[in-house]
Amino acid sequence: MKYLVVGLGNIGDEYAGTRHNIGFRVLDALAGASNAVFEDKRYGFVAHTRVKNAELVLLKPSTYMNLSGMAVRYWLNKENVDLERLLVVVDDLALPFGKLRLKGNGSDGGHNGLKNIAQLLCTQNYARLRFGIGNDFPQGTQVDFVLSGFSEEELQTMDERVAMACEAVKAFCLSGLVFAMNHYNNK
Repeated sequence: MKYLVVGLGNIGDEYAGTRHNIGFRVLDALAGASNAVFEDKRYGFVAHTRVKNAELVLLKPSTYMNLSGMAVRYWLNKENVDLERLLVVVDDLALPFGKLRLKGNGSDGGHNGLKNIAQLLCTQNYARLRFGIGNDFPQGTQVDFVLSGFSEEELQTMDERVAMACEAVKAFCLSGLVFAMNHYNNK
């Protein structure tokens, strides 16, 4: 079985390590664990890896966050992956740092990347793994917060939380959405 796993983020050195790029960070960890290398392809950076009997196509869109749907739609079609085997890894302000929430559908929650994906796929029925980035910011500074780096305290547990997100991705691909939700939500 083939899966498309998309990590949302923004390209460019100025965005590396920011809260908004947690999707890229999770995919980098997945690729690194199997020595997969990202290649610069159409609409994104793509790597291929296997987890047991599952083939994973890892995609980090190069379209910037607000146009992520173009990359997702293109790679779903190019790799001939069914919508049920799409998983989008995304940052979430509504969750405390490091908390995971896997869902099979739902609203975009104000996230422009998810909004664009739903528009271009004409559905919100695709799986997403939300990675909590916290919401400790003064009113009116949300953009600055999501484009900022993590605190020293958060960085101390970052590797552990990213590893847990990678395990959730693997569980989704190997055992399905319901199993992964039951084992990784709110962890």
